[in-house]
Amino acid sequence: MKYLDQIDVSGKKVLVRVDFNVPMDKSGNVTDNTRVKASLATINFIREKGARVIVTSHLGRPKGKRVEEFSLKPVAPILARMLNIDVPFIDDCIGEKAEKAVDAMKAGDVILLENLRFHPGEDKNDEAFAQELAKLCDVYVNDAFAVSHRAAASNTAITKFVPVCAAGFLLKNEIEYFNKAMGNPTRPLIAIIGGAKVSDKIKVLENVIDKVDRLIVGGGMAFTFLKAQGFNVGTSLCETEMLDLARKIMDKAKAKNVQFLLPVDTVIAQEPSADAERNIVAIKDIPEGWMGLDIGPATIAVFSEAVKTAKTIVWNGPLGMFELAPFSAGTFKLVDAVVASGALTIVGGGDTDTAIHKTGLSDKISYISTGGGAFLELLEGKTLPAVAALG
Repeated sequence: MKYLDQIDVSGKKVLVRVDFNVPMDKSGNVTDNTRVKASLATINFIREKGARVIVTSHLGRPKGKRVEEFSLKPVAPILARMLNIDVPFIDDCIGEKAEKAVDAMKAGDVILLENLRFHPGEDKNDEAFAQELAKLCDVYVNDAFAVSHRAAASNTAITKFVPVCAAGFLLKNEIEYFNKAMGNPTRPLIAIIGGAKVSDKIKVLENVIDKVDRLIVGGGMAFTFLKAQGFNVGTSLCETEMLDLARKIMDKAKAKNVQFLLPVDTVIAQEPSADAERNIVAIKDIPEGWMGLDIGPATIAVFSEAVKTAKTIVWNGPLGMFELAPFSAGTFKLVDAVVASGALTIVGGGDTDTAIHKTGLSDKISYISTGGGAFLELLEGKTLPAVAALG
């Protein structure tokens, strides 16, 4: 696989697949431009080489039909403002309109094409649709890590029809940081895995146990492991059908000599509400009718001590229902501990990303991944089809 800085794009027509799947309000205004910012390094590098930059993305799930609420048109002025140039919006991504727009471009120009998913061939990884996209360019650059775990025409099939293909700088960072963390880490390597369900993270847990020195498990999924150890967990989120699997995972950790850390106390309430009465109890003392919604102070201390000596940390999933202030302390305080450790820290997953930004410490984290699902599949040990296609 080649990276953008390893190929010659000078004077070429370069199709850049980005992730502009940005959130919008009901009026069609973009409410968070983080993903647009993430593409700037790649776009500017290509522009500075005197190339024509054809930017393409998806937005939402229009299922192969033109749905105006999923148009990328509102993104064009945002990209234009960030680049400080005019960025024409083309209301299709293939065909005569797109081809004429590309022909009219000059060196350093940027255009934004309409939503790829307005065509059914995109999600189907259709080669005929990919060939139509390929007609627009001499060089193809994939900079959309967040959708690299899904084979689509614009990130997989297209590589068969463009003579020069490469990864952009965002994709390069994602791959290189992940490899630093999980491929050849400086040890001790610690994984922090949270979130709601064991069933969502089975493959992650099984894979990371083969690689880490210490594994911290929190969030709702911890209660399935605690139940598997014989604790009463009240009405806490618990997947009883996963108890045997939870025991197998803990047995595997023991066999691999991986320290497996679970909460020792929890913040409980009778319902997940900011106004609910709450108490802090040891895990063994959770009463019937109450649920654990965050790790308690003793657990925060244990987990913080565990990350203190880490040299590399990989984190996916919050440790409690941080969206509600009374149940946010566990996740937020562990962010403090992770930052204080000075370890190389890679964070992935939308909820974890959101939680870290809420602490105001995101600039202290080595790398925050832009792709939840793609990051999760890397943690599972899978090869991403769009990355493999660049090889």
